[in-house]
Amino acid sequence: MRLVPWWAVLSSACAPLLLVGGWSVAEELHGPGYDPVTETISVMAAAGSPGRLVLTGSLFVLGACHLVTALGLRAAAPAGRVALGCGGAAVMGMALVPVPESGGSLVHGWVVGVGFALMALWPVLAADRDGTGPWALRPVLSIVMCLLMGAGALWFLLELHSKGAAGVAERVVTTVQTLWPFVVVASCLGPGSRAPSEIRRRSGRG
Repeated sequence: MRLVPWWAVLSSACAPLLLVGGWSVAEELHGPGYDPVTETISVMAAAGSPGRLVLTGSLFVLGACHLVTALGLRAAAPAGRVALGCGGAAVMGMALVPVPESGGSLVHGWVVGVGFALMALWPVLAADRDGTGPWALRPVLSIVMCLLMGAGALWFLLELHSKGAAGVAERVVTTVQTLWPFVVVASCLGPGSRAPSEIRRRSGRG
């Protein structure tokens, strides 16, 4: 049995394209009044923003892609698949609960925080504890990615509160978090990749 179906490969590949494409088009529509270095992506989805519909639609479909990928990523541990799916739901929530035209939004902030946390935690929750699964699900690499994503999220928060390069930090972190599911899926397509349960059965341990 294949570790991932074709539709999960498609959803994971589309996710980073939707993220980068969505903010790029929204930025063009927004015009020179938007500073991508200091301002967050959410600013472009605020009420009254010229690029709101484009970015909102992109984020909603992006979240749906994470849900589909989680459903099809059979090689990952169930807890990791649930975390990835919930992270996708949080991304959809960001699209449905945008920041206001001026000022901040506590609800949006909480949704963003939950989304960052879930997308940072899912690699280690999805790891194959036996170390026999695809290389991107090995425990050491999963822990490294979890720590890197967590550090990136902390960097974004520090830049946001210091009114520094929050836009740069957010783009780096979200790109890594959105690209990693595709990397995991790609590792499941390599020659000889088998589910841990299949490996245990063949070796007589299952």
